[in-house]
Amino acid sequence: MKLHFTRTNGPIDEAIDRLIDQAEEIRRPEYVREMILAALKAGQEDDRRADLKLMNSTLKEMRFTAKVFGPYRGVRKVTVFGSARTLPAEPVYAMARDFGAALASAGYMVITGGGGGIMQAANEGAGPKHSFGVNIRLPFEQHPNAVLVGNPRLITYKYFFNRKVAFLKEAHAIALFPGGFGTLDEAMETLTLIQTGKRDPLPLILIDEPGGTYWTAWIRFFEEELLRRGYIGTTDFDFFERVDSVAAAVERIRQFYRRYHSMRYSEDRLILRLSSPLDAHQVEALRHQFNDILTKDGTILRSGALPVEADEEELIRLPRLVIDFNRKDFGRLRKLIDAVNGY
Repeated sequence: MKLHFTRTNGPIDEAIDRLIDQAEEIRRPEYVREMILAALKAGQEDDRRADLKLMNSTLKEMRFTAKVFGPYRGVRKVTVFGSARTLPAEPVYAMARDFGAALASAGYMVITGGGGGIMQAANEGAGPKHSFGVNIRLPFEQHPNAVLVGNPRLITYKYFFNRKVAFLKEAHAIALFPGGFGTLDEAMETLTLIQTGKRDPLPLILIDEPGGTYWTAWIRFFEEELLRRGYIGTTDFDFFERVDSVAAAVERIRQFYRRYHSMRYSEDRLILRLSSPLDAHQVEALRHQFNDILTKDGTILRSGALPVEADEEELIRLPRLVIDFNRKDFGRLRKLIDAVNGY
C-alpha cells in the first residue's frame, strides 16, 4: 500500500489515530501522525540498514535534545566554542572561565561542547547549575569535563549535525574563543545560517586575549580575499564583533537584547517582538533609514500580537514592529535591530 501524508490511507490512518489515542497525552498529534507516517514510508522505500539506522538515531537524539532543553525555554543561553586543547595556564582559559561566571551572574545559561579546554573553562565559570554540555562521541579527546559528569543537562551525540542543531537552535548568543578546525567550522556554520536567514540574528562574538591576533587574522582574510573577490559583501561584517575583554563580550550580548526580544515571520511580513515600545517618530526614522531592505511599497508599522502568534501566549503582551522585509539583506536587518536597541 502506497502511503501519503494526506488522510487518504484508510485503515492505516485509523490505526495511527488509535495508537495516538492509546498512548495518551500526545501534544501536537498532527505532527506525531506525520512522523509515524514518515517512519512507515521509510520502511517501505529503503531497505538499506545504514539509512534506517541514521534516521532512527537522528530522531532519538533530537527527541532527547528537546526533552533536556525544554524546561529551560524561558532562560537565555550562550553557546561557547573554543579549543579543547587550551590549557588552564593559558590567559584565554581564564577569560573563558570568567566569561562563564559573568554570564551566570547576568542570568544566562552556558552551552558548550562538554569537553576540555575552553569548554571546561566556560562550564567551570558558569557552574554546573547554569551549564549544558552538548558532547560528541569521538575515539579521542572528547570526554565530558568534570563539571558536567553526572549532570542531567549533558547530552552525548553520535552525529555532528544533530549536535550542531542543538548548539545553534537553543542559543541566544554565540561566543567563539580561539580554536582549531572544529571551532572554525562552528564559526562558519553560524555565519552561513545567519547570512542566509536560516537562523534568526543573534550576537556572534569573537573573543581573544588582549593583543591576540587569532580573530584579527581571520577577519583580515575575509577582507583581503573574500570581500576583495566579491564573495561576500560589506554588510556581512555586521554579523560578528571582535572583543578582547569579558566585560565587552557580555555588554554586546546585553545590548542586543536591550529592547529587541525575538522575531518570527507571518507570510511575507517580519514581526519583531520588543520588550518596550517605540514611539511614532522613532518608527518613522527606522522606515526612512532602512527603506532599502523593504519590499516594493513596503513599510514598518507598530503593532500588537498578530493572530498567527496565538500559539505563543507568553509573548502576547509584547509590542511589535511589523516589517515588509525583503528577506535577503540580513546584514542590514542586524543593523535595524541595533538601531531599535539604540533608541
